[in-house]
Amino acid sequence: MRFQKARLIHAEIPLLKIFKTSYGELKTKDFYIIELMNDAGICGYGELEAFPLPDYTEETLETAILIVKQHLLPNLVQKDFAAPEEVHQIFSWVQGNEMAKAAVELAVWDVFAKAEKKSLAKMIGATKKSIAVGVSIGIQDSVDSLVQLVEEYQNEGYERVKIKIEPNKDIAFIKAVREKFPKLSLMADANSAYNREDFTLLKELDQFGLEMIEQPFGVKDFVNHAWLQRQLNTRICLDENIRSLEDVQQAHLLGSCQAINLKLARVGGMVEALKITRYCAENDIIVWCGGMLEAGIGRAHNVALAARAEFNFPGDISASNRYFHEDIIFPEFTLEQGRLNVPDGYGIGVGLNHNVLQKYTKTTEEILLNKGRS
Repeated sequence: MRFQKARLIHAEIPLLKIFKTSYGELKTKDFYIIELMNDAGICGYGELEAFPLPDYTEETLETAILIVKQHLLPNLVQKDFAAPEEVHQIFSWVQGNEMAKAAVELAVWDVFAKAEKKSLAKMIGATKKSIAVGVSIGIQDSVDSLVQLVEEYQNEGYERVKIKIEPNKDIAFIKAVREKFPKLSLMADANSAYNREDFTLLKELDQFGLEMIEQPFGVKDFVNHAWLQRQLNTRICLDENIRSLEDVQQAHLLGSCQAINLKLARVGGMVEALKITRYCAENDIIVWCGGMLEAGIGRAHNVALAARAEFNFPGDISASNRYFHEDIIFPEFTLEQGRLNVPDGYGIGVGLNHNVLQKYTKTTEEILLNKGRS
């Protein structure tokens, strides 16, 4: 298979609610859709998930799209591909820039699945027809507003709730939710807001029966996470630390965590994600599919991955209406009794809603992969 051209669609969709973490606030989803067309005219789609600021990882939307245009897409020019895994290999010379790589690689997977007349889920060995999903709630201004929000999402059918925390917005907030919902599957996400000196505070979280505490310490810290895990009854889950299989192996050997939040964009795409998935299953590590406020294309890729048998813990995928008034795909992902259906159409199983996408499109650029840029 050869790729003939790419289209880069820059869009920005307003979020229904401001999403606040210890890093800052997001009011919109600013992203790119990567459309690839092969020599048979089949189009596949990936979504570039890098954030505007380099606070979650080193990548930003601006730097990532530059890598896509100047270094990744030129690697597709005049090459024959027999399988989507080959793209992962030809991108391996590029250090870091996982989100840029993932956006292109996932578009390639979509094209191959469509060409083989399979769903992406089936192509990667997934068997589930629907998946249980959870919801991630940003830092709230008050305990009362948090409890009310949790109640709303529980009434919608979400089976698991993750609450973002930071110092001074942690113990009282988690306690209030646990008292109101004693049986709720509940976890806390610190986004690296704490350090070793906060041990007493983190130890207090043990009393609330949390499923796990996500990323309490820094994004390159495996040693202190291992120290903390030995002190806590609650599982530690790593997120920002994990960029590759090697990171998971290091965390496992050191005892830094008991769970992995696996994000396709953060690990560079499907090939690395599947390696991590298999390793976690072989080593009794909980693996679940995280989210990055994806629009519909990114969400579809996540759903396909989470439909594999290894994913037994509800991920941060959520329905389209969790974040947006309207999504850029059809059909949108809707919650049914706490679950999302796994699309069974070819490729990612959803199409672009061009009317909606056009409303939020900022720029479009087409690149001819057999002749250069137009």
